[in-house]
Amino acid sequence: MTDDVFNEGARDWLEAELADTLDEDFEIELEDAILSQEIRKIYDRAHPNQIDRKVYFQSLLRLQSELIKLQDWVQHSGEKVVVLFEGRDSAGKGGVIKRITQRLNPRVVRVVALPAPSDREKSQWYFQRYVPHLPAGGEIVLFDRSWYNRAGVERVMGFANDDQVEDFFNDVPEFERMLVRSGIRLVKYWFSITDEEQQMRFLMRIHDPMKQWKLSPMDLQSRVRWEEYTKAKEEMLERTNIPEAPWYIVPGNDKKRARLNCIDHLLSQFPYGPIPHDDISLPDRVFKPDYERAVLPRDLYVPAKY
Repeated sequence: MTDDVFNEGARDWLEAELADTLDEDFEIELEDAILSQEIRKIYDRAHPNQIDRKVYFQSLLRLQSELIKLQDWVQHSGEKVVVLFEGRDSAGKGGVIKRITQRLNPRVVRVVALPAPSDREKSQWYFQRYVPHLPAGGEIVLFDRSWYNRAGVERVMGFANDDQVEDFFNDVPEFERMLVRSGIRLVKYWFSITDEEQQMRFLMRIHDPMKQWKLSPMDLQSRVRWEEYTKAKEEMLERTNIPEAPWYIVPGNDKKRARLNCIDHLLSQFPYGPIPHDDISLPDRVFKPDYERAVLPRDLYVPAKY
């Protein structure tokens, strides 16, 4: 095979791979693709100044390339990073986490989203179930909800009594100071949306069969208890906003802008820089003339339905 033929084939392959990547990006953004036209019109009327799709994708790709640099820096320097994502139900926490992790190494950057505590866990020290998920050196952990459940859903829904909530508020500042003193970089985000925006997003989920799983009984109760959640949030921010680990509020009514703003701010919290890498070269394949590839039974293969 001549070099020209090989290079042309490589270009064709690369173009196909890039097209595949763009298709994957497009799939992850098709959040509202199957909504009815009527719901789409209502949503668009409520969000008249949406960011241009091209500008959004260009900005997201640029920020994701910076996240890769951050990942490399964390791994190279042995840093330990914890990022908490809290906020109203449907405020966009999961969407931001998905875009942060989309191009990163899951062995370095992992997401923790714990279920409701078991009876055994309820008998433990409150923070105990979260401690095993904290990072070692060279790791980033993203908590999709965290120990702040006690100040929010557990308090509002009556799963924690007044004494337990007060103990939490007394303990959490020192717990977080301990984390910071141990070398963990702790960043805390609260995603905020309006009452009207949450109602619209809940209605969109109800009418989207691919998103109905996101609506738990707790989520539906958050509509009934909007004001109770607001009071709980205000006290939580007041009592846990410490210099060592301050809160950062992300306005979330515009989902795409919230993603870009949050990622951009997250990057600004670290003094990361380029990490030297060894040049990568593809080694030549070793051919063994006496090897003959075996023919495998057809029933081992996944049926080619598409």
